[in-house]
Amino acid sequence: MGHSCSCNSNCHAHSQEKHHISPYLLPAISFVMLLAGIYMQQTEAEMFRKELVRFIWYLLAYLPVGLPVMKEAIESMREKDVFSEFTLMCIATLGAFYIGEYPEGVAVMLFYSIGEIFQDNAVAKARKNISALLDVRPETATVIRNNKQITLAPTEVLPGEIIEVKAGERVPLDGKLLSEVAAFNTAALTGESMPRNIHRDEEVLAGMIVTDKVIRIEVTKPYNQSALARILELVQNASERKAPAELFIRKFARIYTPIVTGLAFLIVLLPYLYSLIQPDFLFIFNDWLYRALVFLVISCPCALVISIPLGYFGGIGAASRQGILFKGGNYLDAITKINTVVFDKTGTLTKGIFEVQSLSAADHISEKELLRVVASVESRSNHPIAKAILAYAREQQTGIDTNIDTTELAGYGLKAVIDGKEVLVGNTRLLDSEEIIFHSNENEISSERNLLFSRLNEIPETVVVCAIDGQYAGYILLADTPKEDAATAIKRLKELNINNLEILSGDKQIIVSKLASRLGIPHAYGDLLPEGKVAHLEELKRNPENRIAFVGDGINDAPVLALSDIGIAMGGLGSDAAIETADVVIQTDQPSKVATAIRIGQFTRNIVWQNIALAFGVKLIVLILGAGGVATMWEAVFADVGVALLAILNAVRILKTNKQD
Repeated sequence: MGHSCSCNSNCHAHSQEKHHISPYLLPAISFVMLLAGIYMQQTEAEMFRKELVRFIWYLLAYLPVGLPVMKEAIESMREKDVFSEFTLMCIATLGAFYIGEYPEGVAVMLFYSIGEIFQDNAVAKARKNISALLDVRPETATVIRNNKQITLAPTEVLPGEIIEVKAGERVPLDGKLLSEVAAFNTAALTGESMPRNIHRDEEVLAGMIVTDKVIRIEVTKPYNQSALARILELVQNASERKAPAELFIRKFARIYTPIVTGLAFLIVLLPYLYSLIQPDFLFIFNDWLYRALVFLVISCPCALVISIPLGYFGGIGAASRQGILFKGGNYLDAITKINTVVFDKTGTLTKGIFEVQSLSAADHISEKELLRVVASVESRSNHPIAKAILAYAREQQTGIDTNIDTTELAGYGLKAVIDGKEVLVGNTRLLDSEEIIFHSNENEISSERNLLFSRLNEIPETVVVCAIDGQYAGYILLADTPKEDAATAIKRLKELNINNLEILSGDKQIIVSKLASRLGIPHAYGDLLPEGKVAHLEELKRNPENRIAFVGDGINDAPVLALSDIGIAMGGLGSDAAIETADVVIQTDQPSKVATAIRIGQFTRNIVWQNIALAFGVKLIVLILGAGGVATMWEAVFADVGVALLAILNAVRILKTNKQD
């Protein structure tokens, strides 16, 4: 049944493309002819008094909407789907013509066709968010070979080659930026509208738009492995993974439709058999056939077959607009049952980027001078900590001496000469290894060093110490700061009554505990290797009441992402392994999107069950009335097409949702 509906949608689309006619034209012709026929019938027009004239008029009104449905019915039968909604509509309307109820026969097919058009429009709207991703695929790439520009398909460009992208063009392949700096619109990949600056040697992803200048990129991955290709594959495959409600309706329709067809047959047969036993019972074939036809029209499960997949498809589309990629409707459904959320720390709740927190200078040196000296030594290093100190020094407009030679002290730090003085910069072990002294009484040196060691080792951040000419000069404190919306993420999850929140991390317990306390997360576990995370998650799963979502971004998170009920990966900066393993990918790297994903899932589920209740409730009432001869074909049209339209309009609400709060 579901296949037939989608086939019909596709056929409508192909028909529109091929013939370039409005989908409303044929129904409009039928509608005008139907109204004219009813008017002439009511006014007893001379021409319309003849049965043959009435039959031909209504037949001509029927054909524009009836022939396409008949064609679909024949194609469904060829695919061994005998009891499709197309077959039911054809039987019901042709039966109406047989018993002389021409206007009702035309009306049923007309409103059914209008319902199909609404369905197509709703699906097109739902697909719009997702097809927007398809539109970001650049068809060509400008490759620089032998100092000449060659235009090729992105699939023909090899890693290591140089491509050129002009302002306003989309980047066709993943690579690293060769230009000094450039601004990019990343909305297609992350949903973020603000342009983002990318510097030399940093990663540029396919699908980004260059906004300010002509740039050159060195390709690092073939097209089929690019971030854009991966996203497209995820989204295109999403509709193949059905939610439980979709699978139920699909199985239900296969059983339900033949049953109601049999019941419609019995509505005619049983009174006839009863009339043979009871001669007093007057059996009028056309009356009972009419009841059976009404029953058939009502029984068509269009509202369910159309609206439920449309609901999940709409949910996937609404989520993708927020930068959240669900790999299937089943995950959209499963995320609504989550009551436990476990976070990785670095790169998930924190930025994964070090920032200077504070400086502490000894008595004989100023903080500004300490920063100048340390930044000068670190200027030759590519370490993330060195980059953080340099960035901070530039913010503070501190002069940096970059023309110095440095020597690496393996496991300790760096040594350099600045202004004729020997400078040491590194970790706390430098204090002992280089026998650093302090400005104090000689008898107090040992106790002061011990006190300093003890104090520095209790600090839950990264510490970079500095010594000048063998004397302690101070330290710089750095930390991997929480993401701007990390606290919001926890607040929103608690608003959803998800209070079982945890952090699992390989970092020091003191660092993890401090972050958990700052964000309001009740349970935090540090010093964990990947197998430790797996063991902890297995322990959580021993309680059958726990429905666990794990949120992570690293390669070492792949095992726990796979083990959890719902694996959520940070897709912007996350590793390929984590993204491949996860069920949901957050392209914006914002942990607050976890709550957004749950809200969209809940909203989608509510809409789907509203549609199920509406369809079953109305159909059950009208089925009983139809079998009893109370309901006419007009009520049957409402029960079928009317309920389908209401369900579709309800499902389309998902597309307009903005579940962020």
